[in-house]
Amino acid sequence: MWRWFHKLGSPKWFYAISGRWLPWVAVASILLLVVGTVWALLFAPADYQQGNSYRIIYIHVPAAFLAQSVYVMMAVAGAIGLIWKMKLADVMAKCCAPIGASFTFLALVTGAVWGKPTWGAWWVWDARLTSMLVLLFLYLGVVALQSAFTDRNQAARASALLSLVGLVNIPIIKYSVEWWNTLHQPASLTLTEKPAMPADMWVPLLIMVAGFYCFFTVVLLMRARVELLDRERRTGWVKDIIKAK
Repeated sequence: MWRWFHKLGSPKWFYAISGRWLPWVAVASILLLVVGTVWALLFAPADYQQGNSYRIIYIHVPAAFLAQSVYVMMAVAGAIGLIWKMKLADVMAKCCAPIGASFTFLALVTGAVWGKPTWGAWWVWDARLTSMLVLLFLYLGVVALQSAFTDRNQAARASALLSLVGLVNIPIIKYSVEWWNTLHQPASLTLTEKPAMPADMWVPLLIMVAGFYCFFTVVLLMRARVELLDRERRTGWVKDIIKAK
């Protein structure tokens, strides 16, 4: 296991293996998103209370899931970079930040669009919404720290520390609807409870969640590969790739 862990930390090995993964993950992402979107828009029934406005859940929920998951991944990568000084971990942490910020922004915007017909307002200072807004600011803070230092190691350390401190916000987001009296509804999908929605509603939602995660993987691998080429441009293996092309 540890041998595999150290192997994963090799930029050359990661660049080679990610190049083989990319086409498969990209195809899976396209198929899942197309099937999920068609099912959600054309075949899933309207909600008995919210009508067709609930269909934005098929974008909002996957985006919200990823906003939190990407932050945890960024913080873990930052911790690995701090402890084991792995260059690839710093690369992954840096590449996660703008992607996670984009998904958080998408979750907030789609939540506002969903909230207008449901609550009668685009925005309320609800615990879930406010903690998601804090998450967006944390992402932007990490992005800013990455750009504030000319030394990459200093930038990686500073952004890793901020991302680790910001981890406290993740359980607040998750449990805010249980700890406080909020307008936001409980989680649509959980691992411990049967979905309240009928299968023809939650199955396409699961497909969309899987499609979003595959899409995130594609974008992350592409950004990481470009970042690695930039950082390792003076190494022999990068020069060999350039010559081959």
